[in-house]
Amino acid sequence: MVGNHSGVIRFYLEGFPGSPEFRHTLFAIFFSSFFVTLMGNVVIIVIVCADHRLRSPTYFFLGHLALLDILITSTIIPPMLGGLLMSEMLTMSFSACVTQLFLYLSLGTIEFVLIGAMAVDRYVAVCNPLRYNTIMNSQVCLWVVILSWVYGFLFQIWPVYATFQLSFCRSTLVNHFFCERGLLLKLSCDDTIFLEFILFLLATVILLGSLLPTIISYTYIVSTILKIPSASGQKKAFSTCASHFTFVVIGYGTCLFLYVKPKQTQAAEYNKVVSLMISVVTPFLTPFIFTLRNDKVKEVLRDGMQRYCHLFKGKPFPRDISVTTVYILDFFEYF
Repeated sequence: MVGNHSGVIRFYLEGFPGSPEFRHTLFAIFFSSFFVTLMGNVVIIVIVCADHRLRSPTYFFLGHLALLDILITSTIIPPMLGGLLMSEMLTMSFSACVTQLFLYLSLGTIEFVLIGAMAVDRYVAVCNPLRYNTIMNSQVCLWVVILSWVYGFLFQIWPVYATFQLSFCRSTLVNHFFCERGLLLKLSCDDTIFLEFILFLLATVILLGSLLPTIISYTYIVSTILKIPSASGQKKAFSTCASHFTFVVIGYGTCLFLYVKPKQTQAAEYNKVVSLMISVVTPFLTPFIFTLRNDKVKEVLRDGMQRYCHLFKGKPFPRDISVTTVYILDFFEYF
């Protein structure tokens, strides 16, 4: 039996078994997506902080959402990339496994709280536009963000602590690319039925608790939009919510399948696919969802490129870059 001694236990992450060529191909794919995720979300944070046109609650929350995506991917993907380059399985110490799982769950919790807050923000913008600046003032937004971060970290202390109080007597080989909780429970020789039920209830509270205000907000939003007499007015109102709604569908869809079920110890391959959606695909799509379909963000990016090119005024190459950038931004409007 392997007891819970942090200096003794080491977890072995199986990751993605296969030939070296297959692993190197996966490394190239995941590294590219990680790089695009970092660059895209950094761009969001920079333009939100730098441009006065994006000084609104919507983009304030978006900036924090981009920061969370950077932190989540940085918690999961670098060790996974290291494992793909190694000829042997990736080894992770007890403390590193605890830290990784805690950060992953805490940051995910914060993200869902912010998604709920962004839904309420969209509700106020569409249904109470004249009171928007009063209701969603800077103090309210700041406190929402602070409380979401505090809540996310505090809420996950006990679940992670309870998980690593188990005795891992069967094995410390985790058939995953990170310390996934469901598979850790599967490795334990203790009776985990009650703990799995408690974790199921907590996951339900987090996901459905933040999904409920989203559903209510969009119910009122759709009802309000349908009352707008002009088609152009309806289209404009829908466009203000399209990016957030797309993110909600992707984010909640994957997490509901992975965490909101009584049995946490499901098939490892199923875990890997859904976890890839959460930790790789969704953060990769965030910059595209919230920027290239947003006219104001595209305007800010275009003006930023033009100011940059102005520094090289008189040189044809930068001017060509400016024109190309405009074409690229316009191209994505059709997706």
